[in-house]
Amino acid sequence: MKILVCVSVVPDTTTKITFKDNDTIFDKSGVQFIINPYDELALTRAIEIAETNSGSVNVITVGEADCEPVIRKALAMGANEAYRVDAQPINAIFVAQQIAHHAKDNSYDLILTGRESIDYNGGMVQGLIAEILNYPIINVVTELEYKDNTIEANRDIDGGRETVSSAMPCVVSAQKDLCEPRIPNMRGIMMARSKPLSITEAVGESNYTQVTKYELPPSKTGVKLIDAENAESLIDILHNEEKLF
Repeated sequence: MKILVCVSVVPDTTTKITFKDNDTIFDKSGVQFIINPYDELALTRAIEIAETNSGSVNVITVGEADCEPVIRKALAMGANEAYRVDAQPINAIFVAQQIAHHAKDNSYDLILTGRESIDYNGGMVQGLIAEILNYPIINVVTELEYKDNTIEANRDIDGGRETVSSAMPCVVSAQKDLCEPRIPNMRGIMMARSKPLSITEAVGESNYTQVTKYELPPSKTGVKLIDAENAESLIDILHNEEKLF
């Protein structure tokens, strides 16, 4: 059983975000990067399934050389091999094309992703991969099992839960509560240094979309206190100033 986990490298949630070149480029200076938390869940569950089914787990990312230390963490967690497509992850379709191109050549039984990356929150890559490869997809799962060459998954829906099964190969995206992220131990960290990390060139076009400008959200303003006896003033503010109703 061969599993591919798609890993996105994202800024740590405590990072202060800044931009440069007239707010057209994200400034990486001094930024601490981590594995996208949803991808970390996908990787952990992939390793658990592989360990109980004599399988293997590879990871792939689209990014430049500065993301390699983060990918080494994926190897330390238990992945067998890593692949890095040497290109900036410009947009979702470009990233999906790179992953699909790799998957076509390596006959994976299961492709796992996180539900979205926490930097752009697009949630598009998994669907695009499935479309390109013509694979079925089960999105945002909270439970995932492998049995008799079939994937069985649970996911939350409005008012309840849904159980879904799919033949393989297929694409599955991970939601929180899927599992507890695996923490690399010292043995895993040492072994990760010698595990293969292959670098490949990008294929296809990348200029589908272009960022013209980034903007930070407005600064938070101070708290305005309204006297408890002045309810009409509160209603006026919410209606006329904040436009809440």
